[in-house]
Amino acid sequence: MTEEKRLKEIRKWQKVQSRPRIKGYIAYLILIITLIYTVDEIASQIGTMMKTEIANDLFARFGNSSVGALEVLSIIGVPFQFLGLLYRPLSDKFGRKVFLVVNTLGMSLALFFIFISQSVALYFIGACLIQFFIPHDMHVVYIMETAPSKHRAKIYSTVKFVATLGVMLIPLLRKLLMQNAEQWRNVYLIPAIIGLVTSFICLFFAQETDIFVESRLLYLNQLNGATTSDDKALKIKNDEAKEVGKILEENTVENLAENTVEERRQEEQKPSKSGLFAAFKYAMKDKQLRWLYIVAALVNIGFLASLDYQVIMTYGFAENLFQSFSKEAMDAVSVGSVTQALVLFPVGCALSQLVIGFISDANGRKASAVVSAANCLLAFLAYFFGSKYGLNAYLVGLLCGVCIGSYYAINDVIIMMVGESAPTTLRSSVMSAQFIVTIIGGALSYAIGIPLMSIFGNQTVGVICFGLLVPGFISALIVLAKKTTDTKGASLDQ
Repeated sequence: MTEEKRLKEIRKWQKVQSRPRIKGYIAYLILIITLIYTVDEIASQIGTMMKTEIANDLFARFGNSSVGALEVLSIIGVPFQFLGLLYRPLSDKFGRKVFLVVNTLGMSLALFFIFISQSVALYFIGACLIQFFIPHDMHVVYIMETAPSKHRAKIYSTVKFVATLGVMLIPLLRKLLMQNAEQWRNVYLIPAIIGLVTSFICLFFAQETDIFVESRLLYLNQLNGATTSDDKALKIKNDEAKEVGKILEENTVENLAENTVEERRQEEQKPSKSGLFAAFKYAMKDKQLRWLYIVAALVNIGFLASLDYQVIMTYGFAENLFQSFSKEAMDAVSVGSVTQALVLFPVGCALSQLVIGFISDANGRKASAVVSAANCLLAFLAYFFGSKYGLNAYLVGLLCGVCIGSYYAINDVIIMMVGESAPTTLRSSVMSAQFIVTIIGGALSYAIGIPLMSIFGNQTVGVICFGLLVPGFISALIVLAKKTTDTKGASLDQ
């Protein structure tokens, strides 16, 4: 970076820093973030909540292996998710707000493309755009960098609770706009419009986070060639450092050696630049982050279970009500029992995540991870057997929501621990790099699950998913307990 560009950027962020904020801005910002989070949750869930209908429509020629064929298509879209990971760390340089807006707008356009799709190709484009934008999670970074540390998890879980309840829009639209399974595309239009409006609200009313602005200014002031009046604070610090140096010269040889070793250790741990690969390299050297990355990979061995819950319920209801998986049976449960179950799915999902936030702040991140894992496994068994053996559809949906909400909750706890363990200058990049190891776990889930689904058929998806979820979660909890440190109360002003 040239001196001219450095000074220009300093003036830019100083101008942003000096802008006054309206009274009650934090509450106002949380409202905006909640809207954006709702759009993100809908974009994340809508394809999963329509999965059986999409698979049986677009891949009807594959018969009882249509879900496996759709999963293969989603694998082809993984490179777009990786491109999204390369795009996310740019927020450590250019700021959080611009990516918050672009991300919301991009997801909205993706939903619209799927709405107008009449072919696998256009559906694939929309699905890939969703894959590109969803990992960004800039709304999560906003919460982490804005909320007080002692209330961070509670605020986060409360926002996610409201956003998850917003997913109830999907079953409502299923009921209003789907007369039969072939009309699944209609459900995508309203969320696309809501996302478009929300992105403009964010553009005009959200401001950059204070922590990012302060961190970026500090970084720019520490670059070589800082010679302007804007760098007075840095010069004062340099003068103070010289005084400390004089004092050190008077110390004993032993004290000086100890100080030098400590300074060198701190300097080696200090990140030099942002970016996905720089962040990954830094995390691999940091014991805490390295083990958290491993936990993230292990948890996501059960990734298919978070994607195929609607398929599991659909085939369970069809078996119970019709003892058949014919087209007529699948259409009947699609507009009947499945839509009923999905009404309470967001409620179970939201409640399970809300509770975890309070446990996390009160008892620590590890405790919340253990509770999340137990809830996930028990609720999975309950909704899997409940759909097969005649449990009320609304209750099945509620239990399914608890399962999936708990799955997301444990991932959120890991993400929060990673964010709380990373320095501000690399926080977004380190959180992005985490998705690399998450993809490794997901890839293993696909590699094992999809061939089995293709061989044994859609009705075996539940058994296959449970076989992946259980060992992954147990291994993750062992590593989490033995190798990581709780990050409750960590300060992010570093």
